[in-house]
Amino acid sequence: MEPLTHFFTGACIGRAGLNRKTACATVVAVLAAEAADLDILWGFDGPVEELKHHRGITHTFLGAPFIAAIVVAIVGFFYVWLEGRRARKRSLSPPPETAPVRLRKPPLRWLWLYATALIAAFSHILLDWTNNYGVRPFFPFDPRWYAGSFMFIAEPVLWGLFALALVIPWLLGLADREIGARRPLFRGRSWAIFALFGTLVLGCWRWAEHGQALTLLGNAQVTTSPVSRTAAEPYPVNPWRWHAIVETPGFYQTAEVNTRAESVDSDPNIDILYKPADTPAVEAAKQTLLGKVYLDWGTWAMVRDMGEQPIPGADAPRLPAGRPWTTVEFTDLRFAYALLGGESKRPPSTLSGWVYILDTHEDGGEFMAGREQK
Repeated sequence: MEPLTHFFTGACIGRAGLNRKTACATVVAVLAAEAADLDILWGFDGPVEELKHHRGITHTFLGAPFIAAIVVAIVGFFYVWLEGRRARKRSLSPPPETAPVRLRKPPLRWLWLYATALIAAFSHILLDWTNNYGVRPFFPFDPRWYAGSFMFIAEPVLWGLFALALVIPWLLGLADREIGARRPLFRGRSWAIFALFGTLVLGCWRWAEHGQALTLLGNAQVTTSPVSRTAAEPYPVNPWRWHAIVETPGFYQTAEVNTRAESVDSDPNIDILYKPADTPAVEAAKQTLLGKVYLDWGTWAMVRDMGEQPIPGADAPRLPAGRPWTTVEFTDLRFAYALLGGESKRPPSTLSGWVYILDTHEDGGEFMAGREQK
């Protein structure tokens, strides 16, 4: 999922009651819920390295305990240092006897803090599994990608749930201050639990609708050719609408599935994508770093020889006259549909890759998202 959902999930995990067990629970949960995405720093080594390592070891059951430990160490020791500094200041200048009584915060309990961070770190893996990009939770022992494919990577319904959980307690706090009511030390526990429970319910509902979409697709028989596999990709907000893909020996066929209306719409005249031919340039491109990484990740990858067509955002190779070159494009059909519907059959450029192949075998440059892999 995108960062906002992870941050909000961490905040609700901390405020659901763990902040009553130990100091720093909420801040640790927020940081641990998002820390796995620090693997995007591999992008400094190039876009292909970022694709290779994104959702790698930091998104695994092996890596999550270490991420939790690092976050706890940083936040916990900073908190101990800060409290020690405050204690020294209080000893030098004791508060006056008329000072208002401060509400006591819970002490720092390291085991509770680590448990909080671990729950938040595992929530990141679970949420990322729900969408169609996928995760490798058992890496490096099992390098396979697993994807629930029932939740869109950015889900406004979740944002609404988290907004209620975080904003309403704040508004109630403003009201309490206006009427002079005593401010509670912990606020928003019920709303945080409500948001987390709502997330679980939405996920289960979408998971059921995803299964129904695949069932409808199998019963509809959108093609007379033998079907080797099918997929249903989610849209945001609407849990009844799905973008379906059917693979046959010679082509892919797409369809729009509505589980509420129990309908499957596909036009063979416009919804068929024929599999590109394997050329020497395509075979050479598959052996490049981009090709190996992309085909490992792209469970619905399609590779095609585009001929002497410049890569978007990059200059064409400057070669002596008569020396051949070609562009090989890597795309993934899981993302080859418009966000809100429509006629788009092209995947986002950020998830596409291109390789210049010189003389049908030499790597002339690898590109993703307008950036070259050096």
